[in-house]
Amino acid sequence: MIKVTNETDFRSSIAEDKLTVAVFKTTWCKDCHYIDPFMPEVEREYADKITFIEVDRDDLPELCSELNILGIPSFIAFRAGTELIRFVSKLRKDRAEIEQFLDRAIQVGDALPR
Repeated sequence: MIKVTNETDFRSSIAEDKLTVAVFKTTWCKDCHYIDPFMPEVEREYADKITFIEVDRDDLPELCSELNILGIPSFIAFRAGTELIRFVSKLRKDRAEIEQFLDRAIQVGDALPR
Protein backbone atom coordinates (compact mmCIF):
# COMPACT_ATOMS: atom_id res chain seq x y z
CA MET A 1 0.00 0.00 0.00
CA ILE A 2 1.36 3.39 -0.95
CA LYS A 3 1.57 5.69 2.08
CA VAL A 4 0.50 9.22 1.28
CA THR A 5 1.70 11.87 3.71
CA ASN A 6 0.66 15.13 2.06
CA GLU A 7 -2.40 16.54 0.35
CA THR A 8 -0.66 17.10 -3.00
CA ASP A 9 0.28 13.42 -3.28
CA PHE A 10 -3.22 12.41 -2.18
CA ARG A 11 -4.89 14.54 -4.83
CA SER A 12 -2.55 13.34 -7.58
CA SER A 13 -3.12 9.70 -6.53
CA ILE A 14 -6.91 9.93 -6.68
CA ALA A 15 -6.79 11.91 -9.95
CA GLU A 16 -5.69 8.81 -11.87
CA ASP A 17 -8.19 7.25 -14.27
CA LYS A 18 -7.59 3.89 -12.58
CA LEU A 19 -9.70 3.00 -9.55
CA THR A 20 -7.91 4.12 -6.38
CA VAL A 21 -8.97 3.09 -2.88
CA ALA A 22 -7.80 5.32 -0.05
CA VAL A 23 -7.62 3.63 3.34
CA PHE A 24 -7.74 6.13 6.20
CA LYS A 25 -6.12 4.87 9.41
CA THR A 26 -4.15 5.97 12.46
CA THR A 27 -1.34 4.41 14.44
CA TRP A 28 -3.42 4.20 17.63
CA CYS A 29 -6.53 2.58 16.12
CA LYS A 30 -7.03 -1.06 17.20
CA ASP A 31 -9.45 -1.78 14.35
CA CYS A 32 -6.87 -0.41 11.90
CA HIS A 33 -4.28 -2.85 13.24
CA TYR A 34 -6.83 -5.67 12.98
CA ILE A 35 -6.89 -5.38 9.17
CA ASP A 36 -3.09 -5.12 8.81
CA PRO A 37 -2.37 -8.89 8.64
CA PHE A 38 -4.68 -9.63 5.70
CA MET A 39 -4.57 -6.38 3.71
CA PRO A 40 -1.33 -7.21 1.81
CA GLU A 41 -2.95 -10.35 0.40
CA VAL A 42 -6.13 -8.44 -0.46
CA GLU A 43 -4.00 -5.85 -2.26
CA ARG A 44 -2.29 -8.59 -4.29
CA GLU A 45 -5.66 -10.11 -5.25
CA TYR A 46 -6.94 -6.76 -6.53
CA ALA A 47 -3.63 -5.38 -7.88
CA ASP A 48 -4.75 -5.47 -11.52
CA LYS A 49 -7.93 -3.50 -10.76
CA ILE A 50 -7.23 -1.17 -7.82
CA THR A 51 -4.42 1.06 -6.60
CA PHE A 52 -4.38 1.25 -2.80
CA ILE A 53 -3.16 4.25 -0.85
CA GLU A 54 -2.96 4.68 2.92
CA VAL A 55 -3.56 7.97 4.70
CA ASP A 56 -2.92 8.53 8.39
CA ARG A 57 -5.81 10.69 9.55
CA ASP A 58 -3.60 12.37 12.13
CA ASP A 59 -1.10 13.46 9.44
CA LEU A 60 -3.72 15.19 7.26
CA PRO A 61 -6.49 16.43 9.58
CA GLU A 62 -7.71 19.21 7.25
CA LEU A 63 -8.06 16.82 4.31
CA CYS A 64 -9.86 14.28 6.49
CA SER A 65 -12.20 16.98 7.76
CA GLU A 66 -12.93 18.02 4.17
CA LEU A 67 -13.66 14.38 3.26
CA ASN A 68 -15.73 13.88 6.42
CA ILE A 69 -13.55 11.04 7.72
CA LEU A 70 -14.90 10.40 11.20
CA GLY A 71 -14.55 6.67 11.80
CA ILE A 72 -11.42 4.68 11.05
CA PRO A 73 -10.48 2.68 9.22
CA SER A 74 -12.46 4.24 6.39
CA PHE A 75 -12.26 3.15 2.77
CA ILE A 76 -13.08 5.51 -0.12
CA ALA A 77 -12.91 4.56 -3.80
CA PHE A 78 -11.99 7.31 -6.28
CA ARG A 79 -11.58 7.53 -10.02
CA ALA A 80 -10.42 10.62 -11.87
CA GLY A 81 -10.65 12.68 -8.67
CA THR A 82 -14.28 11.77 -7.98
CA GLU A 83 -15.47 9.79 -5.00
CA LEU A 84 -17.39 6.73 -6.18
CA ILE A 85 -18.26 4.86 -3.01
CA ARG A 86 -17.14 4.60 0.61
CA PHE A 87 -17.13 1.98 3.35
CA VAL A 88 -17.41 3.32 6.86
CA SER A 89 -18.95 1.65 9.87
CA LYS A 90 -18.50 1.83 13.60
CA LEU A 91 -17.99 -1.93 13.72
CA ARG A 92 -14.71 -3.74 13.12
CA LYS A 93 -14.31 -4.53 9.43
CA ASP A 94 -13.42 -8.07 8.44
CA ARG A 95 -11.80 -9.30 5.26
CA ALA A 96 -15.05 -10.46 3.65
CA GLU A 97 -16.68 -7.06 4.18
CA ILE A 98 -13.67 -5.26 2.75
CA GLU A 99 -13.64 -7.54 -0.30
CA GLN A 100 -17.38 -6.96 -0.80
CA PHE A 101 -16.71 -3.21 -0.73
CA LEU A 102 -13.85 -3.57 -3.24
CA ASP A 103 -16.01 -5.67 -5.58
CA ARG A 104 -18.76 -3.04 -5.36
CA ALA A 105 -16.24 -0.25 -6.01
CA ILE A 106 -15.10 -2.07 -9.16
CA GLN A 107 -18.72 -2.45 -10.30
CA VAL A 108 -19.45 1.24 -9.73
CA GLY A 109 -16.24 2.27 -11.49
CA ASP A 110 -16.98 0.01 -14.47
CA ALA A 111 -20.55 1.37 -14.76
CA LEU A 112 -19.37 4.96 -15.16
CA PRO A 113 -18.28 6.37 -18.52
CA ARG A 114 -14.57 6.97 -19.00
